[in-house]
Amino acid sequence: MEAIINDGYYMQLAIDMAKKASGQTDINPVVGCVIVKEGRIIGLGAHLKRGEGHAEVHALRMAGEEAEGSTAYVTLEPCSHHGKTPPCCERLIDAKVARVVVACTDPNPMVAGRGISRLREAGIEVDVGLLGDVSLQMNEKFNKFITTRQPYITLKTAMTLDGKIAAKTGDSRYVSGPAAREHVHTLRHQHMGIMVGVQTALADDPELTTRLSVPALHPTRIIVDSKLRLSPEARLFHNREVPIIILTVEGADPNKRAALEAQGAKVITCGNGEQVDLTLAMKQLGEEEIGSILLEGGGKLNGAMLELGLVDKIMLFIAPKLIGGDNAPGAFSFGGFGKMADAIQLTGVTMEQVGDDFCLTGYPAGR
Repeated sequence: MEAIINDGYYMQLAIDMAKKASGQTDINPVVGCVIVKEGRIIGLGAHLKRGEGHAEVHALRMAGEEAEGSTAYVTLEPCSHHGKTPPCCERLIDAKVARVVVACTDPNPMVAGRGISRLREAGIEVDVGLLGDVSLQMNEKFNKFITTRQPYITLKTAMTLDGKIAAKTGDSRYVSGPAAREHVHTLRHQHMGIMVGVQTALADDPELTTRLSVPALHPTRIIVDSKLRLSPEARLFHNREVPIIILTVEGADPNKRAALEAQGAKVITCGNGEQVDLTLAMKQLGEEEIGSILLEGGGKLNGAMLELGLVDKIMLFIAPKLIGGDNAPGAFSFGGFGKMADAIQLTGVTMEQVGDDFCLTGYPAGR
């Protein structure tokens, strides 16, 4: 059955367009815009790249002079400030749009309702809230970064039905099937950074790039390595075009640091203890304008990040396998809680089948 054409129909179209650009707007949000006049779509646009035209600009350019008297459906409040591009609310005003339907207000403190107010001051009818929850979730990574200046952390792991991420021998190729692994590469395309612990880097010698059937974006590779054990000959360094950040501590060997920097890595000091201060590291990565990170760590790094409350979202790929082994590594390794009532609870849980595997997605309560 065809969808009924109404405000929701056009806003959903704008959302669908915005989602397609997920991962390619840097620290900016994904935004879609549809302009309609007299029952016809006259303009379509999506924000495609940081520093370039916003969704409204592309849609207005397509609509041309017909934009006068039209209705614009926008997934996020039009900006009201001069950033890398001029304010979109002024473009809508200049085009003499009659009505603007906004899914949700912009959490950016520089906007936060000012764009809507400016449109209303200019005599434009503005409706807010249509499919707002959908739009907010679509930009969950942006929403956190713009309000905290820290990256949004998606913890992704693949495990067997008995919670193992590798066999007792350490073999982990492969826990999940090809469809799930391809999905993970899409997730890499959609995040600005990918983070693993040095143990994973040493054991697997990965490239940590995005491998899809079409060209894709590569996230900045981030290695947690307190003692700088990573070899300058690691496969990570074969691709010099994709940035590498190594997180270490103040007392790390300066000669090892120099060798890694000579290979193009940026080494960042995160505290002066035995282990990398992960809380401080997230702040420093935010200063590097890394707005989102796909955490693909082993059990120790996963557990540490979770225990510190640094994980925003968890995606568990569960393979229909049983591997056993008392010493086989698990997905989360940390001290644990004494009572079941204290366990970390996931909220907003969804489940979908990906090939032969299942992906459980949820949000740690309180995040």
